[in-house]
Amino acid sequence: MIKKTLLLVTLVLISSCGSYNSIDSFYEAHKNDDQVTAVRVPRFMLSMIGNISPEMNSLIGSTRDLRYMQFPSATPERTKFLNTQMNNMTGNSFIEVYRKNDNQKRNVVSIREKKNAVKEILIYNNNTTRGSFLYFNGNFDPVKVREMAKNEDFQKLGDGLMSEFNLGNTPGINQEEENDQ
Repeated sequence: MIKKTLLLVTLVLISSCGSYNSIDSFYEAHKNDDQVTAVRVPRFMLSMIGNISPEMNSLIGSTRDLRYMQFPSATPERTKFLNTQMNNMTGNSFIEVYRKNDNQKRNVVSIREKKNAVKEILIYNNNTTRGSFLYFNGNFDPVKVREMAKNEDFQKLGDGLMSEFNLGNTPGINQEEENDQ
């Protein structure tokens, strides 16, 4: 009886620790933060997003969950905090297929595979002014995902998603990006 109780308590602790570092917990923890844009696309709207580009259309076909979040990262401490949270989230359960570090700036594409299919894609960007993630859950071709990561197509998809939902006209959202170019 004691062994069963100990086993049950251990399983509960392990599952609660794992869920803390998940997309769901990150999304829930930060969606109400100041200056955050959070989009969770309902399934019926996924077909509209497929019109952004041919690459997006092929990716959207098997997507079950699509989320995008953009958040301020205006201080070095906040940037480090967000980078650490994303590293913890992807940790051992995701495979990095692309990473570009420039001091605290980050551009990372991570995937979670099951057998011969990619089940989850997480794209994280942080330019030390603003951070964002783009998350897909579905069944995806690993070769196509790696090709899109190599060609930086996921960055274009995030920009396309912003314009599709008319979020690019929101004051303060794209202003820093325009100033960086």
